[in-house]
Amino acid sequence: MGNRIGVVLALAALLGGCSRPEPRPAPVASQPTSVSPSTAPASVGPPTPTPTPGERLPGFVVLTDLDPRIHADIRYATPHNFVGRPIAGYPEPLCLLTRQAAEALRRVQDAALAGGHSLKVYDCYRPQPAVDDFVAWSKRPGEQQTKAEFYPDVAKNRLFADGYIGAPTAHSRGSTLDLTLVDEPAASQPPYRVGQPLVACTAPRGQRFADNSIDMGTGFDCFDSRAHTADPRITGTARDNRRLLQRLMTDAGFVNYDREWWHYSLRDEPYPDTFFAAPVARSSIG
Repeated sequence: MGNRIGVVLALAALLGGCSRPEPRPAPVASQPTSVSPSTAPASVGPPTPTPTPGERLPGFVVLTDLDPRIHADIRYATPHNFVGRPIAGYPEPLCLLTRQAAEALRRVQDAALAGGHSLKVYDCYRPQPAVDDFVAWSKRPGEQQTKAEFYPDVAKNRLFADGYIGAPTAHSRGSTLDLTLVDEPAASQPPYRVGQPLVACTAPRGQRFADNSIDMGTGFDCFDSRAHTADPRITGTARDNRRLLQRLMTDAGFVNYDREWWHYSLRDEPYPDTFFAAPVARSSIG
C-alpha cells in the first residue's frame, strides 16, 4: 500500500500538487438531485488498505448475468481507450458491480425500455491496478497515440489536475459506472481497428467514432469541458438525451459527476471507504 501512496504523491508533485480524486456522493440530506459545478460532490480522501489482486469481491455480480438486456462495451479491456491498449486489471470484458448497484441499474433499465431505450455500460468496477496503470501512463509524456480522439484540446499533464482521471477513483469501490443510452433495438457498432484515423470526441456525431449510443454531444471518455453534463454549448437533442439519462439514473438513486455526462455513483453504496484490487474477471466474484 505504501508503494501505491508513493506513486500517487509523486504524481501530485508532477502536476503541481493539484491532482484530484473523483468525488463521492454526499449524504442524502445535502446531495442535490442535479449536480452543477457549484454543487459538485465532495472528494474522497486517501484510500483505505485494499485487498491483493488475488482476493475476491464480496457481494459483487456480473451485471449482464443479473440483467442480460443491458448492453456492455467495456472499453478498458480493449485498445479503444485514451491509453490506446488494454488496461491492467481487465483480463475479461465484464461489468462487475456490487449487487446493490446492479439491482438499482436493473430498475433504470426497466424505465429506459419503457421509453424505447436501453442502457450500455462502458466501465463499471475498476481495480486499483488499473488506476495505477493510468498514473504510470500519465508520467510518460511520449505516449499520446490517442490524443487526437480523447483529449484533442487538453494537455496530457492536465488530465488529473482537471478532474478527468481520478486517483483513487470511486470506480474501485464497485458502485460507480460509466454508461450511456442506445435506441432499442440497438444498432450495430463498427469495430474499432488499431491504427484507424482518429477523430476528435468533440466532433459532430456523424464524424466521430460510430458508437451506437444516442447523441450525447461528445464521445465517451472525452476529456473536454463539453463533456461536462450541463455544458451550455451542448444543446438540442444531445442536451435532452443527457437530461434523460440523468433523470433515469437519479430516480434510481445514482448521482452524476458533473464533469462527465457518463459517470454515475450509487448514493447509498455498500463500500464507501474500500478500494478493491481484484481483477475484472468472473473468478473475482466472492
